[in-house]
Amino acid sequence: MRVSVIATVYNEGESIRWLLDSLANQTRRPDEIVICDGGSQDETISILHAYSDRVPGLQIITAPGANISQGRNTAIAAAAGPVIATTDAGVRLDAHWLERLVAPFEACEQGALPADATAVAGFFLPDAAGPFQIAMAATVLPLTQEIVPAKFLPSSRSMAFRKDLWQRAGGYPEWIDYCEDLIFDLRIQSVTEKREATFVWAPDAVAYFRPRTSLRAYWQQYFRYARGDGKADLWRKRHAIRYATYLLLIPALVGHGLWGQSARWLGWLGFLMGGIAYCVQPWQRLRSLGKGMSRGAWLWSALLVPVIRLVGDGAKMAGYPFGLAWRRRNRHRAEIHWRNTSGQ
Repeated sequence: MRVSVIATVYNEGESIRWLLDSLANQTRRPDEIVICDGGSQDETISILHAYSDRVPGLQIITAPGANISQGRNTAIAAAAGPVIATTDAGVRLDAHWLERLVAPFEACEQGALPADATAVAGFFLPDAAGPFQIAMAATVLPLTQEIVPAKFLPSSRSMAFRKDLWQRAGGYPEWIDYCEDLIFDLRIQSVTEKREATFVWAPDAVAYFRPRTSLRAYWQQYFRYARGDGKADLWRKRHAIRYATYLLLIPALVGHGLWGQSARWLGWLGFLMGGIAYCVQPWQRLRSLGKGMSRGAWLWSALLVPVIRLVGDGAKMAGYPFGLAWRRRNRHRAEIHWRNTSGQ
């Protein structure tokens, strides 16, 4: 079975080697690797060409100005394989990544899985070092055991699908700059019969990536994610709950703690218990992710969790209205009403 690995890159000179080295060391070698560069201004292209002899089947395409979706679609269109495996620059793939990611397709051919298994969800884990990155990973990333496979929508860091499914789903949405893989996942579900069992779960097909290394970079990342949510009309309820919590519930609790007529302590107790409840899950993840850390480093990571939570929520609350405003300005564009056309 011919398998093509694709990725799109832009100014990844500092991290592209992680991906290329891990692709060169796969237990199941891809038949080809198609990488689309969106017009990098650093040494990304020269590094890619330097790996041409070390990574068999490497095909490099340049598409200056291409966004993530355009880059992925360009690479997929150029790929010859009937099965496409996607990943991203800046990740380090487990040596068995491709072998495990395409195993369900091979099982279909052998009759061990239903023939309609056309997409596979791999997983991603943090490649974190130091208290800050470990705290970041614990705050924003789920652990494998938290995933409900039937409902999991994979990141394009680690997923695979048949090329004809990509065509039926209309490809990655080129009109949006972020959240494109989520929309693509939902489009895939919309063109298959078993929507909640569309993706075969392959948790051992792991891509390791490094979380953001500063609060500023983290803010920018989640501002853009939330702006993408607004553009795509995603997660209305989640954003509404966040605004209600920060703009109504928290002020009410603090207000009662400061100026309540009686039992002011209830306001502070509610504020404290709510904060603890909000951080419990990341602290539980730290028990796994923080193994091997000193007690002091672990405590520092635990103290960073609420800070990271607050910064992330602030970024989301700031970014979402920009996305909604963009959506309103562009409401005449047919492609932004993707739910109506995809059956979602």
